[in-house]
Amino acid sequence: MKQDNYFKNRDEENILKLQDLKKELPFFCSEFFMGIEANTTPLTRLGYAIDLKIFFDFLIREMPEFINKNSIRELTIDDLEKITSTHLEHYLHYLTLYKLDGKIYRNGEKAKSRKLSAIRSLLKYFFKKGAISKNVGSKIDTPKIHESEIIRLEIDEMVKLLNESESGYNLTKMQRGFHSHTKNRDVAMLSLFLGTGIRISECVGLNVEDVDFDANAFTVTRKGGNRVILYFNDEVASALKTYVEERNNDKTIPKEEHALFLSLQKKRIGVRAVEKLVKKYAQIAAPLKHITPHKLRSTFGTNLYRETGDIYVVATVLGHKDVNTTRKHYAAISEDIRRSAAEKVKLRKE
Repeated sequence: MKQDNYFKNRDEENILKLQDLKKELPFFCSEFFMGIEANTTPLTRLGYAIDLKIFFDFLIREMPEFINKNSIRELTIDDLEKITSTHLEHYLHYLTLYKLDGKIYRNGEKAKSRKLSAIRSLLKYFFKKGAISKNVGSKIDTPKIHESEIIRLEIDEMVKLLNESESGYNLTKMQRGFHSHTKNRDVAMLSLFLGTGIRISECVGLNVEDVDFDANAFTVTRKGGNRVILYFNDEVASALKTYVEERNNDKTIPKEEHALFLSLQKKRIGVRAVEKLVKKYAQIAAPLKHITPHKLRSTFGTNLYRETGDIYVVATVLGHKDVNTTRKHYAAISEDIRRSAAEKVKLRKE
C-alpha cells in the first residue's frame, strides 16, 4: 500500500464526482476541465463545476437573454459570447441571498469571490483559445474581503486544551465513556496540530510509516501533492510515541490499515471526526471562541513568529507559497511588526 493512498483515493473520488456533475453542465465545460487539468487539483475542478452550475442556473432563470433555455445543458459557446459584465454584477448581487428548490442560500464576500473565480477561469480559457471575442470576467472587480478577527488560543488555553484531552474531567458522562478509548490518540493529534501547524487534510492523511522518531520528523502531503518533511519537538514526540505504542499493541487493527490516526472503527479517521474532536475539547478550554483545526494552525503560526520574529520561517513551515498569505492570517505578526517599527525610530539621538 502506498503511503499517499489517502490522497490518491481522495483525488479519485473527486474525479468521479466531477464526471457525474459534468453530465448536468453544458457540453463545453468538459473541454474547459480538460484544458485546466494540468494546473489544477481534482478538488479545485470539482469546486469550479459546482460554482459554474449555480451560475448557469442563474442565467437561464433570471436573465432575459437566456430565459428561452429549458436547461443549462442547452447553453453553448455562443451563449458565453452573450455574457456581459452587467450579467456578472447581477449574479454577485443575486448570490447575497437567493432561494432555490425551497432552500435559502447566503453568500458572503469570500464565497462570492470564489464563485466569481470559477467564471473568470472559464471565460479566460475560452478567450485565450479564440472561442469567444471578449473576456468580460476581467472587467469585474473581486468583492472586497474585509479582514475578520483572527481567533487563536492563548498559552493558558492551549494548556487547558491539552490537559482536558488527557483527563477528560469536564466531558459529559457519555463523552467520558469514549474518552477512555481515544485519550492517547486525541492528545497526540492535538499536540501535533499545536506543535507543527499542519492542515487537517495533512493530519488525516498521515500513515504510520510517515513518522520517524529517530529524527523527530514526519512527512506530509501538502496542497498540490508535494511531499515535505516537518519536524516536531520532544513534547509532541512523547505524545505521539504513547499513541503509536498503543496503536501497535492493538490486535484488532487490520494489518492492511496504515493510517496513523484511526477512528473507533479502526479505520482512517475522517476530516469531520477531527473537527468534532477539536470542537469538543475547545468548548471546554476556550468556551467563548470558535476553535477549529485551522485555528490551531493559526495558533502555531503566531507562536512560531513570536519565537523567531521571521515571517519567512513561518511561511516556509506552514507551506505558504506567498508570504502575504502568512501575514494576512496571523494578526500578531502585523501587530508585532508595527510595534518593532515604533521602537526602532528615535526622535532624539541619545
